[in-house]
Amino acid sequence: MAMLGLRGKSLLALLLACVIALVPAALIGWQVVDSIRTHFGEAFARNTTLLQREKIFAPLSRELALSLRLADSEVTRQWLRDETDIAKRELFFREAEGYRRDFRDHSYFLISNRTHAYYFNDGKSPHTESARYLLRADKADDSWYFNTLRDTATFNINVNHDSQLKVTKAWINVIVHEGGQKVGLAGTGLELTTFLNDFIRSREAGITPMILNRQGAIQAHPDPRLIALNSASGKGQAARGLQLGDAQEQQALRLAMRQAESRPGEVAMLWATLGGKQQLLALSFIPELGWHVVTAVDLNAARVFDGPWLTPALIALAVLLAALLLGFAYAVEKLVLRPISQLRKSAQAMAAGQYEVALPAERDDEIGELSAAFGVMAHKVCSHTSELEHRVRERTRALEEANREMAAAHKKIDDSIDYASLIQRAMLPDRQLVQALGEKHAVLWRPRDVVGGDFYVYRAGDHTLLFGVVDCAGHGVPGALMTMLAHAAIDQAIVDVGMDDPAGILTRCDRILRGMLREERSGHVLATNMDAGFACVDLQARTVTFAGAKIALYYSDGDDVGELPGARRAIGDKRIGEYQNAQLPLQAGRSFYMTTDGFLDQAGGELGFGFGSSRFAEMIRRHARLPLDEQGQAFSATLAEYQGRHAQRDDITMLCFRFD
Repeated sequence: MAMLGLRGKSLLALLLACVIALVPAALIGWQVVDSIRTHFGEAFARNTTLLQREKIFAPLSRELALSLRLADSEVTRQWLRDETDIAKRELFFREAEGYRRDFRDHSYFLISNRTHAYYFNDGKSPHTESARYLLRADKADDSWYFNTLRDTATFNINVNHDSQLKVTKAWINVIVHEGGQKVGLAGTGLELTTFLNDFIRSREAGITPMILNRQGAIQAHPDPRLIALNSASGKGQAARGLQLGDAQEQQALRLAMRQAESRPGEVAMLWATLGGKQQLLALSFIPELGWHVVTAVDLNAARVFDGPWLTPALIALAVLLAALLLGFAYAVEKLVLRPISQLRKSAQAMAAGQYEVALPAERDDEIGELSAAFGVMAHKVCSHTSELEHRVRERTRALEEANREMAAAHKKIDDSIDYASLIQRAMLPDRQLVQALGEKHAVLWRPRDVVGGDFYVYRAGDHTLLFGVVDCAGHGVPGALMTMLAHAAIDQAIVDVGMDDPAGILTRCDRILRGMLREERSGHVLATNMDAGFACVDLQARTVTFAGAKIALYYSDGDDVGELPGARRAIGDKRIGEYQNAQLPLQAGRSFYMTTDGFLDQAGGELGFGFGSSRFAEMIRRHARLPLDEQGQAFSATLAEYQGRHAQRDDITMLCFRFD
């Protein structure tokens, strides 16, 4: 009985010592958890800020690019030089309507610096060509305009409420220059509520996204009352700046802003008191817009790491600690009472992968030696296992980093190609064709990739019209780059030769292209040639003059199909080709067609053969009497039906015109 009492007291003392030892361990564990939360919070704030930066930059950069094009348009500048010219006025508003449809908010504005007239149209109110109101230099609400003109920057972005239009928008203001003079202001606006919903408002607790300008004025905030309206006028910025705890934190914010401006694309971070709470602020600067994207994170409220697994993990940790406590007490008890049984259980624990086992104290007998041997073995196995796990973690981190870098590079490439596609589409004369010809033309333009090597040409003279189809060697990015050289060469050739000599245009273009690429040729075989066909329509003489380089002109009145073949050599071919003009009468009811070889060579059908010239001619004859827009739809449907599941081989371009 005395022995049993001694064992019970020893076990109780051991348990008490273990509990006392767990108190500092719990405090250290809490500090570790807090440090981990802070680390994840900084990473979360950084990633959230970069994501917000991209969400804001991508759409606003597109709106800014369209606004710059509107302000730089020759039509815009010509009308601002003479607002009383009715023809120029009508031409401007027709072109501006196209921009209005492309703008995200479907609105645009134009201000004349000579008359201070404010023109505005959107998709909500009726379209008007009259000024909405006149701006006055002595009116406080109009001070943003006069301050913008005095600024040296080409554009600014100003969040402002227009009391005349009764709208609050984030306005993109671009100065219109003409002959070194500032003749007006043009741009668009993003409705403030929509802008906040799309880019600023966060539904996650503890996260407050916002936008500051270079001076620290709030341009966007989930609470619209905090926004510094009309900050471009220089008013209200102090009252609408970011209100931090004290002057030291305000100074830290200014330093962080300068740091972000010196390294655009990176994130500057600081701790500050915002709204009475200690929060982590992350800033990233967008130099193109002059904005700081800011994310304020309250680590006590934000879900930095997911809570559903945290609670079970803490419970499991507590259970594990309790189990270890009882196991340790049980092992010591067994070591004192039955050392042989304890060694057996220790060996079983090691076999199950539990290397941190409790062993008997050192003894000068066989049990002590066996116990020491078990301890050495457990240490070595545990050390090897830990080293292997460390190597696996290092390799895993390296692979994850490589995957992130590869994904980022892929996104940059995709964004660049999408932007190149926008530029290439802007080069095509779609708007000119629609405005000048309307239903007298049809176009089928289908690049194989996002960008391609095909494009088409349209020029208009006093009584002559020039149509052209061009197929540059290659497709995708190489073909698209080749189109830029080809477009420049064709523009120069038309200037040198004139529109009424298609063969001369081809010959002159061949010389220009050879001169461009003479010094760039190397020992490698590079495809730098292009197929082209040009048709000049003389509306007075009622004739069509055509010359082609491996591109033919087809024509049909619905009864039969004719063809004016092009020369056999392409422009820029190894040997110089000879190009001759061929002429046809411009008869009523006769439709004319030019196409690149992408249409004729497209694989399809059961055997995967090309579409072919015979099938192409029959398709033209079958649909030649339809209106041209219906013909375009029929040609597209015929090609799609023939293509089936076969992939598109090449870029496809087809241009049709008819003058009844």
